[in-house]
This record gives sequence, C-alpha cells and structure tokens, in this order.
Amino acid sequence: MPSTTPPFAGTRVLVTGGAGFIGSNLAIALVERGATVRVVDAMLPGYGGNLFNLEPVKGRVAVEVADIRDAQAMARAVKDVEIVFHLAGQMDHVLSLTDPFPDIDINIRGTTVLMEALKHHNPGARVVYTGTRGEYGSADSLPVAEDAPTNPRGLHEISNLAAAKIIEMYGHVHGIKGTMLRLSNIYGPRGQMRHSRYGVVNWFVRLALDGATIPVFGDGTILRDFLYVDDCVEAILLAAGSDAAVGTLLNVGGGEPTTFREVAETLSSIAGARWAFAPFSAERKAQEPGDFYSDVSKIRRLLGWQPQTPLKTGLERTLAYYRESRARYW
Repeated sequence: MPSTTPPFAGTRVLVTGGAGFIGSNLAIALVERGATVRVVDAMLPGYGGNLFNLEPVKGRVAVEVADIRDAQAMARAVKDVEIVFHLAGQMDHVLSLTDPFPDIDINIRGTTVLMEALKHHNPGARVVYTGTRGEYGSADSLPVAEDAPTNPRGLHEISNLAAAKIIEMYGHVHGIKGTMLRLSNIYGPRGQMRHSRYGVVNWFVRLALDGATIPVFGDGTILRDFLYVDDCVEAILLAAGSDAAVGTLLNVGGGEPTTFREVAETLSSIAGARWAFAPFSAERKAQEPGDFYSDVSKIRRLLGWQPQTPLKTGLERTLAYYRESRARYW
C-alpha cells in the first residue's frame, strides 16, 4: 500500500543544502504541503547549489546563502524551526582521494557546528540527516540491512558516517531527536550536470541528451538500487513526520537491483542514446564497492514507504526536465 505523507501545514522547517539536488526537491515538496520553509546553502562552486532549482517556489521560501561551518549563521538558521533537514555536505566521493579536507571540514565539522547551534538555541527541534549507502562499504551479503557492518572505502563515506554518529551522539547526550537515513543512488530533476562525480544516472542522462556515448564500466553487470528523487523525498518527509523514526537508522533505496547496463539500455530505448563498455578510471576502481542494493524492509515496516517510480518512468521524467531546462544546468 502506498505511504501517506504526514501534513506539514504551518510547520517551520530548515533545509540545509536546500538549493542542491535533493534539498531543492524536498523544499518544494514541503512548501506544497504547507510548511514554512527556510533554506540555507553555501552555493560553493561545483557543489550543485542552483537557485533555479527553487524557481517553482520562488518568493515562498526564505533563502540565505550561508555555510554550515558558520556558527553565527547556524544560530540564526535554527531559531524557531521545528524540523531541520540536514542535506548540506561535500558529496564528491572522488574528490576525497585527492583532497580529503573538504569532507572533514564540511561533513564532520559543519555537522558539529549545526548540532551545537541546535543544542544552544533550539534543542527541541528534530533533525533528519541524509547520509549515503557508501557508509556500509562493500556488501558482505545482499540486500544490505541497517545492521550490516560499516566498512566504508573512502574518506567521503567515512565523513558521512561520522556525521551520522555525531547526530546520534547529540541525541543520546543532549536529547536532540534525530533520524539517520542512508540513501542509495538518487537520480532525477535538479541535480547538477556539469561533471560526472555526483550521481551516475544523471550523468548518463546528460550524455544521452548531448548525443555522446555512455560509458558502462567493466562488464556492466554491477548492481545498484537506483531511486527516483520524488520517492526519496517522500521517504524523508515520512521520516520527519513519524515518532517511530526518532533515533533510528533507515535505508532509503530502490529496493530492486538494476545493472548499469540496464540503465544504459533503457536510455537507448527511450532517447536513442549510444553506450559502450569502458574500463574503470583508477579513481573509480579504487572506491568501487561491487554489487550493492539496500534492504528497505525496515522503512516499509515502520513508515509504510516503498519506491513507486519504475526506472523507465523516472528516466523519462528526468530527460523531460533537462530537455526543458538544460541551459540552467549545462
């Protein structure tokens, strides 16, 4: 049975990273559900922040260009809000191989600054943190459930795991209610499209629209659970609106595994895209965890959530969005 999103009418919320890919889609959904939405985003070059992402709710969200590492800005941002959706972070897992310090500074220190602001200025607010399935590392068995060991392969993933643990600690020690999510391979409208380091499916979409050949690494049989962004947003909203989610860790993934070759072939069938097998780059090979797909039975049981958008439908919607708005993303 499809889940029912809780009402947010009149709820005061903060979305960190709210001009980015998932953050902007979340902010739009919150406005549509009647929430009073405050967005903060540092708008760092190359990080995906794009004010055009918020165009559908322009004038209906309060937007501040601010960095989560700025204690004064975070003290202002958390004031009087009831829910903090923490999506701001360094998301480029390849970058961490050459420069590990943005991950440490933004994901770990920035999260701590935010939680300190809440401790001192608004300890009654709830926090929903969107981490990554990369926190698990390579899968010992499939699908991967929340009680699986965490053996991340890169500093980016380690920093996300640390951020989640920091929020968990502020719950245990300071009573700040938090929910930690681990997202798997999100794709869809409003993602940055200038480089290939954030989200392989969106990059495949750009190559398809550019008429370029999609590189499918290895033999194309590596499995992932790709999830359309609207389904991801629904899971985040449900987690924020449910007391059952407080203090928990929940996987948010596509449920059904799909190969990279299947993604390329689907884009070929609906958009005429070309694809070809390609060797891994040294950077990607170093961090490639192999097959991975999440066990989403816990979030289904607790919140009634499950993915609703088939891959083909999600890709069609994504293609349509960027065909219309490519000038804002290329």
